Amino acid sequence: MRIGILGTGIVGRSHAGRLSALGHDVAIGTHDVTRTLTRNEPDPMGNISFQEWHKEHPSVKLLPFAAAAKHGEIVFDALRGQFSLSVLSPLAAELDGKIIVDIANPLDFSRGMPPSLLVSNTDSLGEQVQRALPKARVVKIFNTVSAFLQVNPGDLAGGDHDIFMCGNDREAKETVRKIAAGYGWKTVIDLGDITNARGTEMMMPIWLRLWGALGTPAFNFKIVK
Repeated sequence: MRIGILGTGIVGRSHAGRLSALGHDVAIGTHDVTRTLTRNEPDPMGNISFQEWHKEHPSVKLLPFAAAAKHGEIVFDALRGQFSLSVLSPLAAELDGKIIVDIANPLDFSRGMPPSLLVSNTDSLGEQVQRALPKARVVKIFNTVSAFLQVNPGDLAGGDHDIFMCGNDREAKETVRKIAAGYGWKTVIDLGDITNARGTEMMMPIWLRLWGALGTPAFNFKIVK
C-alpha cells in the first residue's frame, strides 16, 4: 500500500520506519526537503537527527507535503497539533476521499510544561481536521501512547493493553484497525464518531503527568470490565 506521512518528528518517523519494514511504499512529507535533509542535530528529546534516521531508512521517500499527500492512498497526520490545520487545509484536493490517520494532539506549549490543550471539551483537533477536509475520512487513533509504543505495542506487557479509535466512516476505521493489527495491537476500542476525539485528546493532561511521575513514557491503559 502507498502511505503518506506528514511530519518528520519522532511520531512520523516511527510510523514511516515501521510501515516501510512491513512492506508498504512510504513517503514522509515536510515543508522544506533540503532543510530537513540537512538536519543533523538530535531533537529536544535526544532522538537521532532526521539525517541519521533517513540514512537508516533509505526506502522511505522524503517529499514536500503536497507530494507526500498525493502519494498516499492513506495519509497520516503526524504533525505537531498546532500546525495540523495550516498544513492539511491547503491539501484538500490531494486528500479528497482518502483516509486520514490523525495522531496529532492539540498541545499548547506557550506557557511551558506541562502543556495545556488548544481545544477541548466542546471540540477537538480531530473534529477540526474533519471539518477542514469534509471529503476525507478522518480516523483518530494512536494519540494516547508514546511514538514507540504506537508502532510496537508488544514492547509493553506483551501487547496486553488498549488503543482507542474514533471516526465517522466505518470502512475507514476497519482499514485503520488492520494497520493497527499489523503493528501488533490486540485490542482496538472503537469509541464511535469523530466527536469522541475530545475524549482521547483530553487524556493528554493525565498522560503527561503520568510520564512525569513514572519517569518513562513506556506505559499505557488497559480497560478492564
